[in-house]
Amino acid sequence: MQKRNVLFIMCDQLRFDYLSCAGHPFLKTPNIDALAARGVRFTRAYVQSPVCGPSRMSYYTGRYMRSHGSNWNNYPLRIGEPTLGDHLRKIGVRTALVGKTHMKSDDEGMQRLGIEPGSTIGVLASECGFEPFDRDDGLHPAAYGDRSAPYNAYLRSKGYDGKNPWETWANSGLSEDGVQQNGWLLAHADKKARAPDEDTETPWTTREAMRFIDEAEGRRESWCLHLSYIKPHWPYIAPAPYHDMYGAADVIPATRDERERGNDVHPVYRAFMDLRVSRNFARDEVRQRVIPAYMGLIKQIDDQLGLLFAFLRERDLERSTLIVFTSDHGDYLGDHWLGEKDLFHDVSVKVPMIVVDPSPEADATRGRTCDALVEAIDLTPTFIEYFGGQPPRHIVEGRSLRGFLRGEQPHEWRTHVFSEYDYAMQDVRGALQRRVDQCRLFMAFDGRWKYVHAPGFRPMLYDLENDPQEFVDRGADPACDGVRSAMREALLDWALADHNRITMPDARIESYSSVSQLKAGVLIGYWDEKEVEEARRRAGLV
Repeated sequence: MQKRNVLFIMCDQLRFDYLSCAGHPFLKTPNIDALAARGVRFTRAYVQSPVCGPSRMSYYTGRYMRSHGSNWNNYPLRIGEPTLGDHLRKIGVRTALVGKTHMKSDDEGMQRLGIEPGSTIGVLASECGFEPFDRDDGLHPAAYGDRSAPYNAYLRSKGYDGKNPWETWANSGLSEDGVQQNGWLLAHADKKARAPDEDTETPWTTREAMRFIDEAEGRRESWCLHLSYIKPHWPYIAPAPYHDMYGAADVIPATRDERERGNDVHPVYRAFMDLRVSRNFARDEVRQRVIPAYMGLIKQIDDQLGLLFAFLRERDLERSTLIVFTSDHGDYLGDHWLGEKDLFHDVSVKVPMIVVDPSPEADATRGRTCDALVEAIDLTPTFIEYFGGQPPRHIVEGRSLRGFLRGEQPHEWRTHVFSEYDYAMQDVRGALQRRVDQCRLFMAFDGRWKYVHAPGFRPMLYDLENDPQEFVDRGADPACDGVRSAMREALLDWALADHNRITMPDARIESYSSVSQLKAGVLIGYWDEKEVEEARRRAGLV
């Protein structure tokens, strides 16, 4: 088989509708649009949790949050949880990371099992199964130690001073009188980053990806590269010229309605609207300051992808490389009176997903959109199949997208998508007076009805066919009793599905029978030798 590769591109906090190919009226993303023209754009792709850590752990394991147990940012992925890298290494694929994973290693588990963190096994277990060619999670580079964050090391090599140049140069600006302004603060989103474009995170990450590809190609290795951009995640601050490419006139009015703040609003929803980030994004002046920077960061990503795709063409790699473009979740940006990404409106839990399969069998679907219900966990089995492997069904809960990429309708495709959220780490827990083990939310969506199960409270329910903007919560509407019952039943069926049997493959179970017992001499329930002899004869064992 011809050497194959996968380029798995993920942005952080990129909304599904902030691309020109998805209909944004002002933001132009020609390179991402060109990618969509070469492949399939999935219009109903949902993540398994609307927050970075658990969403990514689902992408990287092909398993739901209730299966892998990494419920929030910095919750360790338990040692032994199989990952994409583990599956691909078995079939000879080098699987590497450039950028962010938000992975927290299970140090206690490794210590219990006597695994040295610096050993090959220890490093892979600490990095979600990826070879860390250049990991850069951004946000808090101090987590790497005093001076070891690779991006900070790069900035220091370029002469940028300070304890944390990631923050003081790449994510801070200057006032008119030359005073440093912290990019964490929303008020400074209109300023240009102190570092020039070429030294900010997105171009640096792109160059590191090119460096990896050249190295892997020099070794003639089949590779899967996870290129994971940190942006357009906050801090919302962009370098020149992206900091002022867009202005207040380019900001789409917020998708929100006063009915969402009525007296009968769901208690959990109200608690999230009361968070500081939501109160600030509910202000139009904040949205007009922040969203142009958010758009500029997306434009910068698109420009860098243009360079990367040209790099692939120059090396004749487009014909052998499956390319995915997606995001770990969205961003409310003031829609529904919320900031951040914690609940299940589409702007938070639905993501862009473009898949380009270079195989000739996929030629008929190029440039198409697909409205099937797709989940983030579907990428792991898609990659395994692309490399010629067989997804282990007792481990991987997602389903391969290969059929859709080749114009086929996969057999018995799912009727619902599911997502989960654990708000125990949020101030919402205290506001609602909930214990840590009571702070779970579960979403089921069937393409029309979006049902949110909130233990301890009534459910939320939205009819996206008649209310596509998700303004009216019908979770207490008596007219929807039947719908709520059906959606709850679907959620229960999903929750009770076998998802922890990861050590016993289906094929081994299927091969187990009374005949196999007879062959092994296990004679349970037989009366005498004559009965055994007759059973052996019927089974063809004599």
